[in-house]
Amino acid sequence: CLFQPLGRWCRLHPRDAAKMPESAWKLLFYTGSWSYSTYLLFCTHYPFFHHPPSVFHDWKSGMEVPRDIAIAYLIQASFYGHAIYAAFYMDTWRKDSIVMLVHHIITLVLISFSYAFRYHNIGILVLFLHDINDIQLEFTKLNVYFKNRGGVYHRLNDVVSNIGCGSFAVSWFWFRLYWFPLKVLYASCHSSLQSVPNIPFYFFFNILLLTLTLMNIYWFLYIVLLALKVLTGQMNEVNDVREYDIDESQPEDEGQPVVPDKKSPDLHSKNCHKEGKHLRNGIVKSKRL
Repeated sequence: CLFQPLGRWCRLHPRDAAKMPESAWKLLFYTGSWSYSTYLLFCTHYPFFHHPPSVFHDWKSGMEVPRDIAIAYLIQASFYGHAIYAAFYMDTWRKDSIVMLVHHIITLVLISFSYAFRYHNIGILVLFLHDINDIQLEFTKLNVYFKNRGGVYHRLNDVVSNIGCGSFAVSWFWFRLYWFPLKVLYASCHSSLQSVPNIPFYFFFNILLLTLTLMNIYWFLYIVLLALKVLTGQMNEVNDVREYDIDESQPEDEGQPVVPDKKSPDLHSKNCHKEGKHLRNGIVKSKRL
């Protein structure tokens, strides 16, 4: 209701106007959630970031969850529960959408079970280390969408998107591939056994956290691929190398079914409904799941 009219008012390209609401919504959510987890870790008495082993100090089965942490868990569980639904029926389908769906499921399982088994302290640390990258990602994508408005190129948005891409790559490596193993995996795999020798579900939670680490490495390969394409001149501007897993460059020939180009989204949508393809946020993509 809010972002679709904004896209029309800004006269975005139809493809960009269709993708913009998804990124705008995620930017708002991740900014709020990361700000709240930052507040918990740096503006309260919780020492989890500076002293990760403390996440398991005084751990007891069935211990009371502090209200401020419980609020963060409720918000995050609600978002990722909705994200699983959105991955099927709302978000645009990309090459890594299956990995993204697995990520949402693992995250929701981690959130639910870490709350149930009172591993909420380390859960806040995990959320803090992940949400900041999503803020930078969605902000950069919005600037990519807004750099061509009303048929006019806006250099400021292009420069901001390039800066955002660089900061996103650096923060991804620093937060998810350096701090995450150093703080979360160390505390979960090593410090937990020192504080609670017979800690329950040790292997279950650590396997999920290691799987999350592997997915972070998988997505970092996309970031490296993007950087290589820009440095080698294969790309002249920032774009999403995870983009849609369907070939839209089919030619139009007489006597053959008409495949409209990107400038005629309405006709494109009608034809794709007949072909049984899926329409998401105004963009038609085949769904291979």
